[in-house]
Amino acid sequence: MMKYFPDLLRAVVTDVMLILLLSTMAMPKYKSRAIYIIVTAVLLIGNVIMNYYFYRLGDYTGVFYVDLTMLLVIGIVMKPLFTDKIMQWCFSYITMLNLHASIVFLSYTLSRFLPYPKYGHTFLRLVMFSIVIFVFRKWVSELYRKVLDYWHIYILPIVLLFACFIGFFFGGDIRETLINNYIQLFLLILLGLSVYVTIIHSLKTITKQYEMREENQSIQAEREFLQLAADGMSERLKLMEEVSAQNSRTAHDRRHFNNVLLELLEQGQTQEASALLQNQNQTTPKTSRVYCENPAVNAAVSHYAGMAEQYGIRTEISLEIPAGLSIDALELSMVVSNLLENAIHSCEKLPYNIAPYIRFVCRSAGRLFLEMENPCSADVLLDENGYPVAGSEGHGIGSKSVIAFAKKYDGELLYKVENGVFQVRLLV
Repeated sequence: MMKYFPDLLRAVVTDVMLILLLSTMAMPKYKSRAIYIIVTAVLLIGNVIMNYYFYRLGDYTGVFYVDLTMLLVIGIVMKPLFTDKIMQWCFSYITMLNLHASIVFLSYTLSRFLPYPKYGHTFLRLVMFSIVIFVFRKWVSELYRKVLDYWHIYILPIVLLFACFIGFFFGGDIRETLINNYIQLFLLILLGLSVYVTIIHSLKTITKQYEMREENQSIQAEREFLQLAADGMSERLKLMEEVSAQNSRTAHDRRHFNNVLLELLEQGQTQEASALLQNQNQTTPKTSRVYCENPAVNAAVSHYAGMAEQYGIRTEISLEIPAGLSIDALELSMVVSNLLENAIHSCEKLPYNIAPYIRFVCRSAGRLFLEMENPCSADVLLDENGYPVAGSEGHGIGSKSVIAFAKKYDGELLYKVENGVFQVRLLV
């Protein structure tokens, strides 16, 4: 028995490492390791017993055929233990066979340069299989899963590579084959390595290009939405400028009025001062209400709050938006304008028995939290991403610009429709 121990040890190490390699490349179905250990033990015992018979005869070619049969059994018996589809499993299985053939040849050839070739043969197999498994887990696993998704593109070269290996090993004494064809086998291994490196590298390059293209398309789409929203804001910006100019003129006139009033009071001309105040009350225009400290957002809210008042829509607005923001104030004003405009349009579509209202709240605590609520009709729907569905072609640009704004600033955007109430929350 001890005479055949090195051969049996090599068989055990090879079988265990092959199953570990296959388990690394495929996706296990069960969490329990006991199932895999039991199956591995059964296959291992059966293979060792058959190998022992041929080792006693000194028939290493017979051992080769036994191992080939063992590999076929592994491919069939272990498939139900993994979640991979049949062709993905075949791809991994053929890859394992190619790696096995390469390592068998390399370990046999290189072991002759070690002090104890029989044990050196086993040691080299253990080391090379371990390196392959480590590299696969560390750097290749994620990309390899993508390769399996495109197995129909890459399977032909690896099948041909396996056919070349089989062509060398079949039809003669296995030892003579390994010795007499070592140059051809070395070249075949290099060819196989280049095939797999090319597959992984090409998929990696294609994946990067695809991700960059998707990212560029997403950025371009967001820019287009923001541009469309910006174009729609041109009239609103003019209104903001007019409101700002009007406030400046009012403040300027008020200073002059206060100076005149103060002079009349100092001179004791109370009747003239009273008449001046009465005249001022009659001619002073209404000034815009201040909803928040940020001028751009305040102007937008003032405009749409006034519009809502004209349509008879009750508004509840409470904003804490500082003058200085970490985000672009103009873009935020566009978002607020779009949300208020959509809320007004939604209220216009309500049945007569539902009282329209808009509730708009914003709180600032490091980040801005905006919440807007209004009643809506029953035909308001959200898509699979939770975003409003445009009622007709050409609509929905405002909602898209809000989505683009949230993505740009890595914000959280949530739409909700429940019990006839439309609600949107934005955290940026």
